[in-house]
Amino acid sequence: MAQALDSDLFDRLRDVLARGGTTEAELRDLTDETGGLVRVLRAQVRASERRIRTLERDPASPISEIADELRRVETLRPRLREARDLRGRLDERARELRTEWLLRQTETTRPRPAD
Repeated sequence: MAQALDSDLFDRLRDVLARGGTTEAELRDLTDETGGLVRVLRAQVRASERRIRTLERDPASPISEIADELRRVETLRPRLREARDLRGRLDERARELRTEWLLRQTETTRPRPAD
């Protein structure tokens, strides 16, 4: 279920970044959601890595448990990389929107030359 929610968020992020025309508020919300996803995925990777180290230290550990954790990490890492990439692209888009807004503000408040 969690992976389906991640996939839905990834789909929304890709859509927003592809179509543009997004408000800064929407970008902020998506950036927050993506930041949360990055934190969750990073914690899951670290937990699996700790579990692998623990299993490796115990000679009685079943190899199947180590293999399960390795598969889990190999599934999580690409999702974490993608989430970080999308978050960076959202941040970049938000900066572009703020810059555009500031430029419009300076153009509308700039005094016009007298005739």
